[in-house]
Amino acid sequence: MLKKLIIGVIGLTLAAASFAQDYSLFGNHNQPSPVYQPGEPMVFTVTLLDGDQPVNGKKLKWKRTGDDGITQTGEGVSTKDGLKITTSLAQAGFVRLYVTAYGEDGQALRGGNGQTGRAIFFDGGAGVAPETLKGVPEPGDFDRYWQLQKKKLAAVPLNVIEMTEVPGNDNVKAYDVKIACAGKMPVSGYLTLPRNAAKGSLPATVSFMGYGVDGAWKNLEGGKNQIYFHINAHGILNGQPPDYYAALANTTLKEYAFSPQENAAPDTCYFNGMFLRVMRALEFVKSLPEWNGKELGVDGGSQGGLQALAAAGLDRDVTSCGVWAPWSCDLGRTELKRMAGDWCIAYTPALNYYDPIHHVKRANPKCRLSMSTGLGDYVSPPSSVWIVYNNFPGPKTLELRQGCEHGFAMRNYPRFTISAGPAAK
Repeated sequence: MLKKLIIGVIGLTLAAASFAQDYSLFGNHNQPSPVYQPGEPMVFTVTLLDGDQPVNGKKLKWKRTGDDGITQTGEGVSTKDGLKITTSLAQAGFVRLYVTAYGEDGQALRGGNGQTGRAIFFDGGAGVAPETLKGVPEPGDFDRYWQLQKKKLAAVPLNVIEMTEVPGNDNVKAYDVKIACAGKMPVSGYLTLPRNAAKGSLPATVSFMGYGVDGAWKNLEGGKNQIYFHINAHGILNGQPPDYYAALANTTLKEYAFSPQENAAPDTCYFNGMFLRVMRALEFVKSLPEWNGKELGVDGGSQGGLQALAAAGLDRDVTSCGVWAPWSCDLGRTELKRMAGDWCIAYTPALNYYDPIHHVKRANPKCRLSMSTGLGDYVSPPSSVWIVYNNFPGPKTLELRQGCEHGFAMRNYPRFTISAGPAAK
């Protein structure tokens, strides 16, 4: 009897598993490129899937917003061929399309594809003439301001406050490093590099962190064949218990960079200290005897992308810049009536001194830029990322990902890549 009961329970479990739904929404535009002509129909097809199979008969609701200030909404029914949604844009900029799905009970469908426990969605879009997009003008004293900041940094000697060896592995040594810097905080990060590297033998990469309050990462893999320096965004301690970072996030670093009072003047912006630490981190790496004096890379995503782009503009020794979904580009977009985004800092003229769209114009023309971002990412709107691409003087590549947000990538998302310059092909 017990054996039959166990078998029965197993059978019910397997039956439930076989009927469990793995809902997701897949969408794409109707041409190879997400770039359209003004007024040209943009036709999106959005398909509700259970696993990899289309689902019929479910309600889909959609919302279209755009840099033209127009909002449209509608709904339809899912079919095996997908729901087609047509819109257009008469001016340079981007359209955003957001689609959700509902069951017969009127409740939003929840499912898999990284969306377990939340309502499934498609978030994507397309653009018109993005190569013509520009930001607000840069300050007339932009270069003078940064010359003064570099003088302020130079007034603080490049002193290593702490360089404590921490566990590495047989091939890579690692250090917890603190470096004196102008401003309130030092540079703080983990340095990794190959053991017994010869003088002048290694390329170097400085890597930056996204928004949040945490210590740097000790990346042993990153230091396998190069100097790899990963710094935290605030100059705080590395390798501390979670309570240490939580306390800072709830007190002195709570909602940092968003204060309108701080952002009223360039010297009091939170980004001022951050960018000084970016420059000092690069100076430190270039001072290491193992650096080959030729190859200096920077990278990071989101806020890390902001820092990496600034680094490329502030230090012409940077030879490569790899960023994904860079945050806080085109900070004055609201002044130009473009979509603000889901999580942007309220614009002030002082922020123009920190906007990567201005910094990248100063990058070394031989520096290589590689960027990627989502067409549904409105933490880092695609228009803002494209302006960075427009302004960058060196060889460059930009990959746009359909159906991808800042922290979510649609399954099997379509990609579109543009490039310019001989080394970016």
